[in-house]
Amino acid sequence: MKPIEIIEKEQLAHLFFSKKEVLNNPDLQKDRLSKLIRSQTLGNLLRTKVLLTFSTADDHIYQIHTTVWAVGPDFISLKGGLTLPVSSILAID
Repeated sequence: MKPIEIIEKEQLAHLFFSKKEVLNNPDLQKDRLSKLIRSQTLGNLLRTKVLLTFSTADDHIYQIHTTVWAVGPDFISLKGGLTLPVSSILAID
């Protein structure tokens, strides 16, 4: 696995994302959506932060520690109006 670079969420605005899905297994995609919805609930009720691991268009892997405010079919919304494509998310911890 490639090394994971930890960044601040504000750096998301400077990254480019591919439209390709990083998880090819439908079961893993369902699990990711469940974890995202759970993290949204925790973020809105308890202001709990999660670790999001994701891939960019240039295949770099990054990780941010942030609060998930909203989950949509294609993007998640983070504090400060930042968004992250769901299809680029590898893991939620």
